[in-house]
Amino acid sequence: MSQRSTKISLLREPVWKKLCDVLDKSDNNKGWRKLGEIVGNDKRLKVSSDEMEMCSLKVLQVEGSPSHMLLRLLGERGCTVAHLSEYLQTLGNTQALDCLKPPALQILIQPQSVALVSGHNLRLSCQAVANGPVEYQWFKSRDEVPNSSSPDLIISPVQPEDAGFYICRVNCGEAFEFSQWAQVDVLNFALSSLEGRTKVVIQPQPQHLHIGESLHLECGAVGRPIPHYQWYRNRVPIPNAKKRNLVVSITVENQGKYRCEIISDKDTLWTTEVDVHNLIFNYFSIVATDKVALLIGNLSYQNHPQLKAPMVDVYDLTNLLRQLNFKVVSLLDLTESEMRNAVDEFLLLLHKGVYGLLYYAGHGYENYGNSFMVPVDAPNPYHSANCLCVQSILKLMQEKETGLNVFLLDMCRKRNFHDDSTTNIVLRVTANIVFGYATCQDAEAFELSSAGLINGVFVKFLKKRLLDDEKITVVLDRVAEDMGQFDATKGKQALEIRSSLSERRALTDPILPEERVDLHHHSQQWAKAHELPESMCLDFDCGARIKLGFAAEFSNVLVIYTHIVKKPEDMSFCQAHDLDVGPKEMNRETPEETGIYLLSSSLPEHCLYTRISSLQKLKEELVFTVCLQGTFNTMEDDPVYWTKSVNIGKPLIARLDLHGAMRRNSCLQTCPMPHSPSVSPCHSPGPDHHPHLHCSPGNDLRLSSSPGRASIPIEATDDINELQTVFINSLQLHQQ
Repeated sequence: MSQRSTKISLLREPVWKKLCDVLDKSDNNKGWRKLGEIVGNDKRLKVSSDEMEMCSLKVLQVEGSPSHMLLRLLGERGCTVAHLSEYLQTLGNTQALDCLKPPALQILIQPQSVALVSGHNLRLSCQAVANGPVEYQWFKSRDEVPNSSSPDLIISPVQPEDAGFYICRVNCGEAFEFSQWAQVDVLNFALSSLEGRTKVVIQPQPQHLHIGESLHLECGAVGRPIPHYQWYRNRVPIPNAKKRNLVVSITVENQGKYRCEIISDKDTLWTTEVDVHNLIFNYFSIVATDKVALLIGNLSYQNHPQLKAPMVDVYDLTNLLRQLNFKVVSLLDLTESEMRNAVDEFLLLLHKGVYGLLYYAGHGYENYGNSFMVPVDAPNPYHSANCLCVQSILKLMQEKETGLNVFLLDMCRKRNFHDDSTTNIVLRVTANIVFGYATCQDAEAFELSSAGLINGVFVKFLKKRLLDDEKITVVLDRVAEDMGQFDATKGKQALEIRSSLSERRALTDPILPEERVDLHHHSQQWAKAHELPESMCLDFDCGARIKLGFAAEFSNVLVIYTHIVKKPEDMSFCQAHDLDVGPKEMNRETPEETGIYLLSSSLPEHCLYTRISSLQKLKEELVFTVCLQGTFNTMEDDPVYWTKSVNIGKPLIARLDLHGAMRRNSCLQTCPMPHSPSVSPCHSPGPDHHPHLHCSPGNDLRLSSSPGRASIPIEATDDINELQTVFINSLQLHQQ
């Protein structure tokens, strides 16, 4: 096919781009608009006035090209290079005509990549046409290949050292062109023939290795064009593993089954599979199949004294447990139904060999050896029917054949004289239970009185030991010793440890997961509790742009920060409010003013911040309005307002729908349950507050208000003696 009969839609990208640039920049008598008029008079490729208007609107777009739009329309109607040359000749645009002329030197046949075995012949071909004599020179990478001045590069026989990248330079006088690169892969393998389809000639081999050593996997296939490779682990593609060789450091996380997919134009082949699972398992006597944790901190009680420490305690333990590869969900202020539903979701993740950890901080009591956690909506007085029984939950955990069950209970264990019920719970005899009680039986647990945020006594010492690579009971023993040296609580609070652990199981134990589809599904469900909305930019009609970012303080506490990244030059004042809340109420200029103390150091500066808690009550997708207020130099002082609605779906724990009625499953069949479960009422603002967010009906969220601008030290000193002096007479009871 000649150049002139080629359709313009098949022109090379550089030619197309250069032609559009010339027509866009030419004056009106020789530009794209005049070309459209000429084409419009030709019945073969008629262009309507509406289509010309579409072309003209392209100038309003960033890097928009009217010529590109016009030529695309012509290409769709079969316009050839010959047709376009006639139009450009009539237009008199010689510069545009030059773009269509065939190059003085043109490569017609490009060298193709190939994979072959050593001992066979390698042939790479490059053919070019020009107006004069053509000269060739082949290169391997940047080095000239000796005696390679012909169109065909032949290496016979080819050896492994000949593998590499080749390119050909073609000259005609002063004009020159380079061919495309061709990769040559030489496999050192005996093969009688290269005829036929792509063949796998090297398979990955199993090896006997120790932890810390490197696993070297190799595969290889021959064929033309050269095959492409993609390594997989447990049927999941390994990022950037697209070469014949793969090197893997043997760790617990890297265990699994490895194989490689080999892809060519005609075939897709798979290598044999190498099981690295067994190589690793033998080197660990104790492993976990997974690690999951549920952390609950109740502090904003409706009918009982308020607490402070659970918020800081849950936050600190969340960060530490995640360093130990626990999948953690951390929740504040749950009602009874929300606590039961959260425990149900937690139980779905437990199966054979899993390490399950449940931490609770809040009000509690203990009757007849059974411990009860008190929800924030519990009545006064409360009974076992209004609370969650720890031993009932433990019984369900044991039925899952878990590898380790750890309960850390930071609550009082005083007798509840309003509750005379006795729960008969028979636990299995297993060697996998560890209780860490923040205080002894029939005693209170304390939090230190402080104007700011501070840990409770138990977590103050626990967080210093939690990452130790020791048996969990050894870790808790050391915490108990540390607490015993603290004069502020000596004789008032002592850690009690109960354990049936007969193996050296530690929170630092490696994870060796089981390959079960149902377990993977439940893990995905739990992971939803960590999914944040993507940050986004909002463009307003006035030319301003606002960026919205999101962070998680807890699994049910969302932080939204708003930042103006662009405003028009003639705008003298610009301010954005998110969530339809007045700037004096929620859109504060520092995280601390909005009650965001724990995340303040990791949030970006110079933003407006809003904190939304109780996300577990979100029944529908969260929709809010961002309001932009601005004034212009050319206008009066009266501000102008713009708004945009934003839908961020169900963020964090809201995806698990914990707000519903208590679920009729195994947890409720075992745990004591009231006849009429109560749900926290909506916390609506007082008459002096600005309106809260516009969200879908039924959502019952809380927008945290500022507690003031007092100094908020976590701890002023690490000196235990100084802390004893400061806090010795300033204790507050958690509550019986």
